[in-house]
Amino acid sequence: MNRDAPLVLGIETSCDETGIGIVRGRELLANVIASSMDEHARYGGVVPEVAARAHLEALRPALTEAVATAGIQLSDLDAVAVTSGPGLSGALMVGVGAAKALALSLNKPLYAVNHLVGHVGADVLGEEGPLEYPTIALLVSGGHTSLLLVRDLTSDVELLGETIDDAAGEAFDKVARILGLPYPGGPHIDRVAAEGDPKAIRFPRGLTLPKDMEKHRYDFSFSGLKTAVARWVEVRRDAGEEIPIADVAASFREAVIDVLTSKAIAACKDYGVPRLLLGGGVVANARLREVAQQRATSAGVELRIPAFSLCTDNGAMIAALASELIMEGAEPSSLNFGADSTLPVTDIHVH
Repeated sequence: MNRDAPLVLGIETSCDETGIGIVRGRELLANVIASSMDEHARYGGVVPEVAARAHLEALRPALTEAVATAGIQLSDLDAVAVTSGPGLSGALMVGVGAAKALALSLNKPLYAVNHLVGHVGADVLGEEGPLEYPTIALLVSGGHTSLLLVRDLTSDVELLGETIDDAAGEAFDKVARILGLPYPGGPHIDRVAAEGDPKAIRFPRGLTLPKDMEKHRYDFSFSGLKTAVARWVEVRRDAGEEIPIADVAASFREAVIDVLTSKAIAACKDYGVPRLLLGGGVVANARLREVAQQRATSAGVELRIPAFSLCTDNGAMIAALASELIMEGAEPSSLNFGADSTLPVTDIHVH
């Protein structure tokens, strides 16, 4: 096996995106993503059984496209990589089963890796140069909102905090439904909020009061914010008032972004780490990127954001993390591992 610049195919099926990525060392060769988002729209959220079936249907075409895009043969691969967790159990099982079958049929080593650490690994495929350590990573998506301290990508990642209820992306979806906006909520709230006043309504900032910061300094909570929006809208509807949707959307978005960025910058200051990496699908939010850049600059923190195609769930980040492990001399996973929906972030590589 080539350990200097390994050719790795990564498979990602933790939620509603089927991702197949191929990298050579730190060079991105292919990143194919098939989303089943439209199939979930009628339900207003991701349905695990629907996601798993969509992965089954999308895996083979995505694999074929990725191999063609990369201009390789499957026999050329040095290794296969797959997300073992965390994520939706049924969805993860599809990817894990496919990866095991592919690795066995090709007689190639298999690396099972952590989805959340994979988001950090996506940064090594960028053009900004190597990822410096330590770094704080803020991962924000429909299923995860996590703050990590990354001392070393392949061996030392610490979970500083996470959401204790709804993920940020989930809150966007729920508030969008309250305002009569389509699923997924993020892009639609972003669009409507552009016409609103973010200071029109002062919605609560979860877990930011002094008493909360003692126990939950780096944790997040968006359930109370969602409820506050629902009650604000309900009171005015009951009174027969017209709902200023743009102002509500802008004020809600600002509350979420305020909490995310303030806690991330606080972690950078507390740990003396002048670097912050953003990842996850919610990073597509233009206002989040803008505020994060403003606060990072003010705090003397370097902000890194991978290309958007590498921020959403994708197979390239999984391949990239496995490639780093291989170059560090890590041994392959056995075939005894399974899908682990609650895999802790400290388990970077599942043996």
